[in-house]
Amino acid sequence: MANSEASRPVLDPRAAGARRFVGKVVVVAGAGQGIGRASARRFGEEGASVMVADIVAASARKVADELGAAGVATGTFVGDLCELKDCRALMASTKERFGRIDVLAVIVGGTIWAQPFQYYTPEQIEAEVRRSFWAPMWLCWSALPYMIEQRSGAIVNLATSAVVGRYRVPYAAAKGGVIALSTSLSKEVARYGIRVNVVAPHGTDADDRIIPRDYGVNIKATELPREEAEERDRHFGGKGLFGVGEMIRTEVPMGRKAEAVEQAAAIAFLASDDASYITGQVLPVTGGATFPF
Repeated sequence: MANSEASRPVLDPRAAGARRFVGKVVVVAGAGQGIGRASARRFGEEGASVMVADIVAASARKVADELGAAGVATGTFVGDLCELKDCRALMASTKERFGRIDVLAVIVGGTIWAQPFQYYTPEQIEAEVRRSFWAPMWLCWSALPYMIEQRSGAIVNLATSAVVGRYRVPYAAAKGGVIALSTSLSKEVARYGIRVNVVAPHGTDADDRIIPRDYGVNIKATELPREEAEERDRHFGGKGLFGVGEMIRTEVPMGRKAEAVEQAAAIAFLASDDASYITGQVLPVTGGATFPF
């Protein structure tokens, strides 16, 4: 057994031998890449059985294979987690596969477009809210019956520092709703032994991203006037959301973006029994940026 443990792949060396989730079943919604994949690996490293849920089958299988190679008990679920029927099916599948649901990590959503609010079309606004608000709402609602029945559970939702940022108003509003969902829900379900908390990241590198932010949306990006586009790009440090621009330099004292594993460590903490007396809280993981600024 010792030799087997020594030879297995290490999914997350930051765990440093911690085994806080042995015997626990964790659902990671949005586990196919980025913070979701890092979180699935962290939970697996710490002994959890992990249900890997994602909208893209190839991504879900890849992460499940990584976990399986390290000896982690896994299941996969592929579906659109913005849809209630798929969220309910995910929880039913997890219960059938593992017998219980101890932790739900909701790491879905993310900005599709970055631009001044007046340039968003109604279709874009609805797409942003659908992706970043309805998925957490339906996932939490679908998991609660299982956690209430067993009188225990932990939910960690992912929000964002963008709730007080620029160029992402619909996304910020949706994630602000996720914070409200979490803080209000935490007060209702505490009597059942269920905790609900939030991790609010700042800019985070995800070098394993293979799914574009507009995956499955089929709505064209807005062509901004040149002056607006240049200002937006200075803010983010280049086209898109992946540079180190004014946003990082002016808001983040540590002067860099986070790594996905750093967000995963915070998610795992709030999901663990180390946070057994913490509920209804927002944990900013922002490199020192004040939340809200």
